[in-house]
Amino acid sequence: MRIGTPLTPSATRVMLLGAGELGKEVIIAFQRLGVEVIAVDRYAHAPGHALAHRAHVLDMTDGPALRALIIRERPHWVIPEIEAIATETLCELESEGLTQVIPTAEAAWLTMQREGIRRLAAEELNLPTSGYAFADSEDELRAAINGGIGLPCVVKPVMSSSGKGQSVVRSERDVAAAWTHARSGRVDRGRVIAEQWIDFDFEITLLTVRTLDAAGNIQTRFCEPIGHRQVDGDYVESWQPQPMQPIALERARDIAGRITARLGGRGVFGVELFVRGDAVWFSEVSPRPHDTGLVTLASQRQSEFDLHARAILGLPVDTRLQRQAASAVIYGGTDAPGVAFEGVEHALAVPESDLRLFGKPLATPKRRMGVALACGETIGQAREHAQEAARRIRVLAAD
Repeated sequence: MRIGTPLTPSATRVMLLGAGELGKEVIIAFQRLGVEVIAVDRYAHAPGHALAHRAHVLDMTDGPALRALIIRERPHWVIPEIEAIATETLCELESEGLTQVIPTAEAAWLTMQREGIRRLAAEELNLPTSGYAFADSEDELRAAINGGIGLPCVVKPVMSSSGKGQSVVRSERDVAAAWTHARSGRVDRGRVIAEQWIDFDFEITLLTVRTLDAAGNIQTRFCEPIGHRQVDGDYVESWQPQPMQPIALERARDIAGRITARLGGRGVFGVELFVRGDAVWFSEVSPRPHDTGLVTLASQRQSEFDLHARAILGLPVDTRLQRQAASAVIYGGTDAPGVAFEGVEHALAVPESDLRLFGKPLATPKRRMGVALACGETIGQAREHAQEAARRIRVLAAD
């Protein structure tokens, strides 16, 4: 691997499509390795914009505009960091040899919407999943629930991220609200998925890294499983490692290895799985670092962002755990064009704690504005430290 100098003809260039808090950390990882970074997002002053060599504001679902930008910037790799992208355009550009999409253009296309990846997992690979059905109207959703999905069930948009538009339907009275909520996200395809309820013990994210070995062959590496807690489909805290029975961990790695091998390419994949005893079910996969994986900034020698950058560049990776750690989300709590954070000094006084304040230009009550990180002698202690650090932060509308 040869890495050039940024802003010169020899530069090694990557373009991130999505420059939020996860994209920001990926940018930092690439910058440390001397890579020239172009950051693109749908709004100005996204967290990663200030760190990139160049920043662009673009509706990434606009295929012609996206094509024009990629041709103008000529990145060696295009790295999708969100789902709302004109993936058909990425497929065209990759087939024309104009750029390489991470992990592949087909993987970006398959995983941008839940229908493609669920059918791939359940129908092509025969992976264990919950029962599911797709619906294009509220009436179809009711019919699917009454026709076999049953109650309770989970209703999600076919395209979303970070739990946006997701809800639990517990009775017939919840169906209309679930249909409306699923169509209120960033991208409304007018289609939802209803999933049977699995009474799992816990849910994990298994970060799976496809990278090159010394001989230049693809190898698959796994991080320790990450446990997490969600509220209304949103991750609110995560911890690593999540204790698991050896058989369940073996099955989880088998599922993650099979789905990521089918998707192909290099980089980090966030594979979400349900676990009950020794049984494991596939839930979702993202071909990129995962929000629950923010905990790796404290737990691993190389965070998921370092792993992603290194795997893309074909460099050696180290997935080993260093410390037991946890993360806790800091929400905006208000609608404001900007916020101020108070109590930072008190939060950082919590033992073995750290913070990431994302620098988002606009706050909403449920928007993630930062995350507290902490280590501990036990998972319980790490979670307590992270939650306490997050509680000490006050988010206020800026004057």
